[in-house]
Parts: sequence; C-alpha cells; structure tokens
Amino acid sequence: MPQVAVFDTAFHATMPEASYMYAIPYQYYRRHRIRRYGFHGSSHQYLAGRYAPLAGIAPDEVNIITLHLGNGCSACAIRGGESFTTSMGFTPLEGLVVGTRSGDVDPSLVEFLMSKEGMSVHEVDAMLNRHSGLLGLSGLTGDMRDLLAEEAEHRDRRVTLAIDVFCRRVRHYIGAFFAERGGADAVVFSGGIDENVPAIRARVCDGLACLGLHLDASRKAALALGGEGCISAGRAALAAWVIPTDEELLIARETARVLG
Repeated sequence: MPQVAVFDTAFHATMPEASYMYAIPYQYYRRHRIRRYGFHGSSHQYLAGRYAPLAGIAPDEVNIITLHLGNGCSACAIRGGESFTTSMGFTPLEGLVVGTRSGDVDPSLVEFLMSKEGMSVHEVDAMLNRHSGLLGLSGLTGDMRDLLAEEAEHRDRRVTLAIDVFCRRVRHYIGAFFAERGGADAVVFSGGIDENVPAIRARVCDGLACLGLHLDASRKAALALGGEGCISAGRAALAAWVIPTDEELLIARETARVLG
C-alpha cells in the first residue's frame, strides 16, 4: 500500500535564507541544521490557495498575512503564493503566545530560572511548553473561550492581561511581517480562535488602522460562525478576511497529487 508523508514544514521551504537563519555561529547550522523551520504549513498553504479564488486572483498573485490561531498559533507572510517568513522557528515554541506555550522569550531566561529556582533544563522546557502562555498568565486556563467568559463575568485582572498579551503579540507579528515584506493585500484569520471568537479578531485589529485596516461592522455581523468572507470596509487599504482552514483537505490533495 503506497503511503505519502505531508510535512507541516514543507510550505515554508521557500523562505529566503535571511528569513530562516539564526544569528548564532554558522557552524551550528552546518553541523546540526539549527534554523527556523516553521510549522502549520498545511494550514497556511490551504489559506493561500483558498484566498486566491475568493479574491479573484491567480495563485502567484497572493500577497497576504495568514494567522492560524487555535490550540497552536502561528503567523505567516505569503508573497507570490509562497511562504516568505513565519513566526514559529526551530520548534513550535517560538513566536505567538499559545494556550500553554510562552512564545518568544529572552533565551537567557532558561539559565536564570535554573540558577534562581534550581530547575533543570528539562523542567524549564516543560514550563515554557506546558505551563505558560494563556494558562501561565491567567492562572486559570489556556482556553480562550473560558477566559473571555471569565473576563466578562468577573473582570479578573490577570485574565484580561493574558488576553491583551495574546492580542498584542499577534498585532506585533502582523506589523513586523507587513514591514518586512513591503506591505500586504490582506490579513486572513483562521483557526479555532479566529473562526469562532469574533471578539479576539476585533481586539487584534484594534490599532491596525495605521496599516489601512478598517473592519466593517455590518460584514462582521453578517458572517456566521465558521463562515468565510471579507470583514473589512470597502475602503480599507489592508483587507481582513476570515477563512476556515482545512488541513485535512490540503493533505488529501497533496497525497492525490503525488500518487497521480
């Protein structure tokens, strides 16, 4: 029986060298291939492919920033239909704040915690991956739906802080990618949080008017949960779309392409 492997990093193989290299001694890249690989490639590739017909353009004309926000979170700048840079790195720990993962931190934090708390390197790694992020900041949960409910009912300061840090980090990457690739036509929201929690989309977009992104209240209201469509105003220089991802369909298509 033929078997096909579809790697989650494959879509990011088009990143230029300056996007994937770390500024550490070059021999470690040669010896161990330490570099930024990126993940969620199947999702970002699907979104790029789906956006093209929705926007009425050719696949090689897709110049967007895609956001996969769910149990795992990542951003990707897509230029000419290909991955130009992404937020995750050597492992999925780098980049955005996630339910239980810290995202970007100062690397010296590892040595500091080992010294001050007597933690081993494995304990610090477990803390950053399984006890940080939304869970670590709020002290309650890593589930965004529960945090929003808790914020609305009890106005807990740490819950609001966790949500604000999450949204601020997403905005940071949108702005960085917009500048790094010389602009973008649209920001595409996807993943469990983006597709089903409109309040987070609104909080992420708050402050992005400087990039030309203006949400349309009527379009936001008309878009059903799990639906797809444009949610920005017609005059917006930077459009905003919601497109549910379908990694399974992308994997099936890639498998059929290989076997065909």
